[in-house]
Amino acid sequence: MDCSSYSTYCYRCDDFVVNDTKLGLVQKVREHLQNLENSAFTADRHRKRKLLENSSLNSKLLKVNGSTTAICATGLRNLGNTCFMNAILQSLSNIEQFCCYFKELPAVELRNGKTAGRRTYHTRSQGDNNVSLVEEFRKTLCALWQGSQTAFSPESLFYVVWKIMPNFRGYQQQDAHEFMRYLLDHLHLELQGGFNGVSRSAILQENSTLSASNKCCINGASTVVTAIFGGILQNEVNCLICGTESRKFDPFLDLSLDIPSQFRNKRSKNQENGPVCSLRDCLRSFTDLEELDETELYMCHKCKKKQKSTKKFWIQKLPKVLCLHLKRFHWTAYLRNKVDTYVEFPLRGLDMKCYLLEPENRGPEHCLYDLAAVVVHHGSGVGSGHYTAYATHEGRWFHFNDSTVTLTDEDTVVKAKAYILFYVERQAKAGSDKL
Repeated sequence: MDCSSYSTYCYRCDDFVVNDTKLGLVQKVREHLQNLENSAFTADRHRKRKLLENSSLNSKLLKVNGSTTAICATGLRNLGNTCFMNAILQSLSNIEQFCCYFKELPAVELRNGKTAGRRTYHTRSQGDNNVSLVEEFRKTLCALWQGSQTAFSPESLFYVVWKIMPNFRGYQQQDAHEFMRYLLDHLHLELQGGFNGVSRSAILQENSTLSASNKCCINGASTVVTAIFGGILQNEVNCLICGTESRKFDPFLDLSLDIPSQFRNKRSKNQENGPVCSLRDCLRSFTDLEELDETELYMCHKCKKKQKSTKKFWIQKLPKVLCLHLKRFHWTAYLRNKVDTYVEFPLRGLDMKCYLLEPENRGPEHCLYDLAAVVVHHGSGVGSGHYTAYATHEGRWFHFNDSTVTLTDEDTVVKAKAYILFYVERQAKAGSDKL
């Protein structure tokens, strides 16, 4: 039973349950918890209320360099191995253009009539028509960075995730990158269908920053998801027998990069066994010319059969936010292992010009990216361990560890073993820092 919402989950059914025992024991537990909440914590709440009334600041305080400063960041409660979701949500909340779009959407009140204002228990009897991922995502983003609470419980959003993404039902650890892709894809699909009676195109037109030239269509019409995260790859395949070249354009929301095999035993930045793996090494490995092996023979239309061939990727269009996923998990014969290699990455000035198909058509300022957030996986396996995130907000770096949010510094961030990196396109010419 969730002690905040009092909803009850059955592991055998793999679902929330609506029924009770003959003696009504589930309801008795709920009532007992409510009594505890109303009595045992009354004194503590009264004390906190008096402190807030006597304080001129109604946001959290931290000591930085000996002086007291306000911190408005809000953590996300772990609902049972939901750190994978929390790390992604905190990262996305610090991508300003993306976050502001959702926060400015009109609110939708899904509960009305007899249920308005009452606490509802999530049960399997509730229909799918009552859920909106966009709305719960909006509410969650609005709850962050307000400074009104130390931690927010994203249980309503998690419930919607369960409803529309069956892969993430249950309380086992999940892959943060897989969750991010499902989340963005479903937000994109829901926005295409319209929101709160307002058509998707009308919503996009209201946001002046999303001009037509910045849109990239993935699975239908463009939305804020593709306008910000969408890029285009050109995939070139050359037949080694007849020389026929095939070109294909593939839209992407993120790039998944292999860690080159020569670096896979190098676990820390300070090890002396050879050079440190850099993000540029991973990008070069992704875009360099590669000969396809026997299992990936190319069907040549001229030769009329599968032939040996080479493959190369070019970036035809860069996105506003470049999301880079480092492939830290790989399958062996029986299990999924983690590549624990440290990968060096820049905080500022990631230069993507050399990976572009037509770099001469892009100004130098449009090829530079600055880091906005990093998701880190701590532990050895994909089904275990823990996820946290680092993100920058108004010039300061924060470490988001579920309910706990702490100020940190750049030196700590660059030492992290990144799993997912979010880079934001630099808007103005500044500095000469380059990767």
